[in-house]
Amino acid sequence: MRILFLLLALTLFNNSSAQITLEDDGLHFLTGAAISSGTYALVYSKTKNKKKAFWYSFGLSSLAGISKEFYDGNIISGKFDTSEMIATMLGGLTASYTFNIFTGKKEKKQHAKLKSISD
Repeated sequence: MRILFLLLALTLFNNSSAQITLEDDGLHFLTGAAISSGTYALVYSKTKNKKKAFWYSFGLSSLAGISKEFYDGNIISGKFDTSEMIATMLGGLTASYTFNIFTGKKEKKQHAKLKSISD
């Protein structure tokens, strides 16, 4: 049964244009990450609010992915490619989440150090 399933899967994937899709989805992922990184840095520098910076940066990269695919689907090729939209959104989510984890750690350490010195 496993061999049959493996042969069926290989047959299906062999006929697809996976190389082109993976390369294009990688570019969409990087674009989403770049949009999200820039937005996170800008929003956090203005507000000092990690939650707001996370949601604004993820939202803007998602909006960019959805609007680009909507434009491609309705105006250029007539095909809405959900894998490219998801790749852009995942790039934005990855960058937003990474920035959210590492932002503010230095300030917390400095605050704790100053507090221990003053005590």
